Amino acid sequence: MTPWPKGVLRETHPALDSTNAEALRRAAAGASGPLWLLALEQTAARGRRGRVWTQPPGNFGASLLLRPESPAAAALRSFVAALGLHDALIDATGRPEIFALKWPNDVLLSGRKLAGILLESGGPAGGPLALAIGFGVNLRATPDAGALEPGATPPVSLVDGAGVVISPADFLDLLAPAVDVWETRLRTQGFAPLRAAWLAQELLSTFDGELGEVALVPASKGEFRILVDGVLVWDRVADEGFPEAKEIKQRVRDVIAPERDLGHADRKPAAE
Repeated sequence: MTPWPKGVLRETHPALDSTNAEALRRAAAGASGPLWLLALEQTAARGRRGRVWTQPPGNFGASLLLRPESPAAAALRSFVAALGLHDALIDATGRPEIFALKWPNDVLLSGRKLAGILLESGGPAGGPLALAIGFGVNLRATPDAGALEPGATPPVSLVDGAGVVISPADFLDLLAPAVDVWETRLRTQGFAPLRAAWLAQELLSTFDGELGEVALVPASKGEFRILVDGVLVWDRVADEGFPEAKEIKQRVRDVIAPERDLGHADRKPAAE
């Protein structure tokens, strides 16, 4: 198991109202982070847009307090969080093929929702910014059907979907180092490695079962190339920039399955 990251604090609580709310309270009281807060129960947890979020016993609920230098830097931590969570789930199961990232904040297991991420910021006007990154993972159970919104992605637990039993504390031992790896990459190498990893997950999810290998190669001096089954489909220098997910999906489709309809990714904007 990867050691706990140096300089990162950790607390475990039997119950909190919300780990994100507690993280921001700590920041207001002067905590600088990075600090992980793990709660075995949350009594007032929330999801995106203030939606009610439940944490059945045995599930994972934790938040990471960071102090990013700007709102733009805070926004990039959504990629850090998602990629770290994805890696931790692979470490827990040894089965990378069953997980997919769903923008902006979900991790799917065989097409069903396993985990979610919520970023919330705070801090006084003109003062230092505080960022709480909340993680919720269905380790043992799924929310009650009545708590789901109409049309929501059906939920799944790690036990039911992968046959893996792990405690919240043990999962945090996997998650914190995984997130720290991506945080370090962002700080030392910039956004390119995160962009590459995210695009790889987008492609593998879209072309599940059709794509043998995708290699995204960020390099020095602004180089960035995407190869699919050995075929170059994007070169940052030749194509004059980074690709949008829609365009790169179209190019990959043209290589491996020209007849395939990508739905909304194939739709052209209406003429003005």
